[in-house]
Amino acid sequence: MPLVDFNGILPQARAEGRAVCAFNVVNCETVTAVLQAAEREKQPVICQVFRRLFDTGKAHYVAALVRHLAEQTDLNVALHLDHGQTLKQIKQAIDYGFTSVMFDGSTLPYEENIKQTSVAVKLAHDAGLTIEGEVGHIPYTENDKTPLPTAQEVLEFANETGVDALAAAVGTSHGFYKTAPVIQTDLAKEIGELVKIPLVLHGGSDTPDDKVQQVITSGFAKLNIATEFMAEFLHAVRDEIQTHGENFVPVDLFMDPIVNRISELAGRKIRLASMTQPVH
Repeated sequence: MPLVDFNGILPQARAEGRAVCAFNVVNCETVTAVLQAAEREKQPVICQVFRRLFDTGKAHYVAALVRHLAEQTDLNVALHLDHGQTLKQIKQAIDYGFTSVMFDGSTLPYEENIKQTSVAVKLAHDAGLTIEGEVGHIPYTENDKTPLPTAQEVLEFANETGVDALAAAVGTSHGFYKTAPVIQTDLAKEIGELVKIPLVLHGGSDTPDDKVQQVITSGFAKLNIATEFMAEFLHAVRDEIQTHGENFVPVDLFMDPIVNRISELAGRKIRLASMTQPVH
């Protein structure tokens, strides 16, 4: 099927008390694994490309891969720029055929984040794309103690910017945790009661399943998975190298079991996110 934007998948997910998984992809193998998992689970999925790949020139061919492979399926698939920080990156995503973008101004002062995100929203909407914003910085390390936003700040941000989906910090962080995370499920519930657009949970890789489900129940309709998916890919590569030792294996055959393994992980995450919960 042709690619869809967020409005084609996230509002329905929120209404049904579930979330759509968003996996960061970088090559044919990661894209294939995600789409195979989504097909098995019969669920929509988001393939997202981190901003670094826009700066290195790789995003263009990854976008072409996603678009081509999605057209071979009956799935609803969105193609999303993850953590874009510049208007240049958003313009590149528009040119490359992305259906959705994120503008992450969360490290800016609150009012400046609203201002710059609003500019990005107009650019995306004028081009027919949906857009995600971020309020309350979701850290990349556990040592980052940036204060969480209030529910009222999240509501104001949504109303002022006009974003289609909104990542709100509730205690998760990107990457693997060194200590057990403190997820503010009460804050997530309060935000969900006030803000009716689809909310986004970043840092879904290593967050306990029960906390993920509680947050999804609160209206967080997009679940991001990057680090855990990429780490499984690397572990699978190491295991295959150990298995074959010095024996030659054609690269395509070498990659097949790796695709299967990371596809299994993606399937587990999709099942976790798609377990329908009571809608709040």
